[in-house]
Amino acid sequence: MDLKDIADEIYRHQKDAVAMDRIFPKKPSITLEDAYKIQEINIEKALHEGDQFVGWKMGLTSVAKQRSIGLHQPIYGRLLRSMKISDGELSLDGLIHPRVEPEFAFLFKEKLEGMNISEKDVWRATECIMPAVEVIDSRYKDFLFNLIDVVADNASSSRFFIKESKYAPAQFQWENLMVKIRLNDRVVQEGIGSAVMGHPVRSVVELVKMLDSSGLCIEPGMIVLTGGITDAVQFFSGDSIQVDFGQIGTIDLIAR
Repeated sequence: MDLKDIADEIYRHQKDAVAMDRIFPKKPSITLEDAYKIQEINIEKALHEGDQFVGWKMGLTSVAKQRSIGLHQPIYGRLLRSMKISDGELSLDGLIHPRVEPEFAFLFKEKLEGMNISEKDVWRATECIMPAVEVIDSRYKDFLFNLIDVVADNASSSRFFIKESKYAPAQFQWENLMVKIRLNDRVVQEGIGSAVMGHPVRSVVELVKMLDSSGLCIEPGMIVLTGGITDAVQFFSGDSIQVDFGQIGTIDLIAR
């Protein structure tokens, strides 16, 4: 089974919303580089079918999150236009066992690339920051995977919602902003911006360095989801989800 065959299998399960067996136990020789290649193959397939590449997402950006699933480093995935939710209704069509995470979305006005990237570079290139929710949905049975599996599965990317409230990079101390998730009016998760690598801007710095090792970059107009501020919360049809970002507003979603 070559990388294209593996990519085809994952893509089929992504499209059909049917849980699959992990790939690593069947193909233990797969490297992290191979896994990112599988991710790329499937994104290219989506683009060929008419989708649009709109940005990047970071995952596993807190030590606690890494430990919770037995992994040890951040990862990245790709965001497509078809993943964007345009209103407060969250359809479960095409999803297997989805979960929500609160995030910050950075929108960029300048290109970012290179291993020597600094936080100052990121701030200078940032047009604005917006509150966001990512819906993650592993295609693997029981939401169980290792580093290779999850990267090949586009870092569990599925859907995202960005609130159209734009804030200047220097407007808040992003690392100090508190976030709460309410599921059916009950607080189920709380977090703070510093949960994302100490400060969300550091997630972007790390992303640029990771991309540079593969000859990739952040282009002007792209968005970056910097990583979950709290643990992900599973939800089901009929659930109401409110993500309270305090000073920068709330996001309300209904699962259908």
